[in-house]
Amino acid sequence: MYKKLFDVLPQTVEISTFEVINSIEEEKQTLIETKDIKQEVALCAKWVNRISQKFPHAHIGILAADKNLYKEKFDPVFAGGNPGPDVLDHRRRIEQSDTIVLIAPIWNFRMPAILEGWIDKVLAPPWAFTFKQLVGNYGYPQGNLGNKKAIIFCTYGSPRLAITTFFLNLPIRRLKRGVFHICGIKSILYKRYFAVPFVADKVRKKFLKDVKDTATLFQ
Repeated sequence: MYKKLFDVLPQTVEISTFEVINSIEEEKQTLIETKDIKQEVALCAKWVNRISQKFPHAHIGILAADKNLYKEKFDPVFAGGNPGPDVLDHRRRIEQSDTIVLIAPIWNFRMPAILEGWIDKVLAPPWAFTFKQLVGNYGYPQGNLGNKKAIIFCTYGSPRLAITTFFLNLPIRRLKRGVFHICGIKSILYKRYFAVPFVADKVRKKFLKDVKDTATLFQ
């Protein structure tokens, strides 16, 4: 079943814990007051609620719907130095989870700044990966999170054709190869939903159903 639906998940896994990183619920009140932004954010927030309902025991001590980076007042600015208590806490939660789930809109071909900062601070070396030196300054990363899985739900304002042709699937390539593969995570499911501000409500309902169906597969 898993192999049929997810060609990036090569083996059947029982996922018992979820780490939902970013629900962006509060951005509905605090971000730029445009229809496009608010629709994308609102849809992402609904996804978080859907997933948290499907997984009432999603992870140890934390829950997606009421535990997000904004409510935690997570500081996304990475200034070097040793990781602080907030970063160590997120790493502990990942260690206790089977799967990392990211839910966010794509803006300027990247996730929101707070989630990008989370990636920079939490998925950093030497905890998430180290470098294997070959010759001189040349080497390659060795991931330390190879036993984890990842699911990414993203909304786009652009249509599929623009993202997949003119922009060469830039967001997904960066997240998969430039973030998760480096950390050793190869089992990745990437779910994306295009032209969110412009589609009809019935299409958005299909998006939500797809999120729910995806979560059901991991019960």
